[in-house]
Amino acid sequence: QVQLVESGGGLVQAGGSLRLSCAFSGRYFTNYGMGWFRQAPGKEREFVAAMDWRGANTNYADSVKGRFTISRDFANDTAYLQMNSLKPEDTATYYCAAGRFLFGVGDATKYEYWGPGTQVTVSS
Repeated sequence: QVQLVESGGGLVQAGGSLRLSCAFSGRYFTNYGMGWFRQAPGKEREFVAAMDWRGANTNYADSVKGRFTISRDFANDTAYLQMNSLKPEDTATYYCAAGRFLFGVGDATKYEYWGPGTQVTVSS
């Protein structure tokens, strides 16, 4: 059983930066593709970024391209989401997800495991 725990959320002013972390445990981290999704109040969960299980390929939502970067630390079984130039519309609960041997997909239904989420609030 895989466990995921996000951290690093908080309140930041527009234009600022945050780095989210997702600690992975319970299985071999190297076998799992990792994704980040977010959900704002009253809206559906949406794809943000993903990286394949090898750490070679990435995929981003158009709304975050050039501002967010997904990465993985295989030594520490942790995935990250570096968020720069934050905008008020980035305010949401951010979730990390893991799926076995996924190739950086943006389809939430392909992910088997989810973290509890971390809140990001961007003030204008």
